[in-house]
Amino acid sequence: MLTTLGDPVHYQLPIGDELIAMNPLVGQDISLQYSGDINCIACGRKTGKSFNQGYCYPCFKSLPECDSCIIKPELCHYQQGTCRDPAWGEQHCLREHYVYLANSSGIKVGITRGTQIPTRWMDQGATQALPIIRVRNRLQSGLVEVVIKQHVADKTHWQRMLKGEPEKVDLLARRDELLEVCQAELQDIIAEKGEDSLTFLEQDVVTINYPVTEYPLKVKSFNFDKTAEVSGKLLGIKGQYLILDSGVINMRKFAGYHVTLQF
Repeated sequence: MLTTLGDPVHYQLPIGDELIAMNPLVGQDISLQYSGDINCIACGRKTGKSFNQGYCYPCFKSLPECDSCIIKPELCHYQQGTCRDPAWGEQHCLREHYVYLANSSGIKVGITRGTQIPTRWMDQGATQALPIIRVRNRLQSGLVEVVIKQHVADKTHWQRMLKGEPEKVDLLARRDELLEVCQAELQDIIAEKGEDSLTFLEQDVVTINYPVTEYPLKVKSFNFDKTAEVSGKLLGIKGQYLILDSGVINMRKFAGYHVTLQF
């Protein structure tokens, strides 16, 4: 789903050539039907199984955006000359990245390109977010994240995120605490990568609200590979999840699936 920061976040669901505004459907009965067809979101070929949220197997094995260093940026191997596509790496990885703190299912550390702020936070269902360090490239962001995640989580617990709003956190105070406890290791990165490798930021906390009228007490997830039709009353949208009175579904997981929406 495409997101636009607002109060609340505005969602659009791309189906075929259409962009369907989803916020007005909150409170209504909807039905999603999967036809059984999947097309790779990169090359367009028909595939019997989706890998890494929308790719066919050949693309999954060959494209740089599906490489292991996307999940673990500290393993970026561009400088070793083994990037799957150096031009792609220059465009996406050799760019300024931000290390941030977010509150989705509790406080976590994460990284993103500047062009993905605040999209990355909305996709994770964060209710608060704060950029804390700007770095020159993806590898350096991964090295910083490895240091900080010794003290806070680096993953979102999606079930907890979907059960309600997390308790508010003083992200500014938490930032200061983390930078202090990680000071020596961060200085080691600066010593290795250069004085201008890390820029410590003083920014305001971003607060994000979602179009949710009711959270589930128990989270039951749907999977189009097992259930071709998903229907129920749309109670809200958070992260990339539709929250129905019958269960939840992660729409990003099924990129490339041929789905129709009725309401």
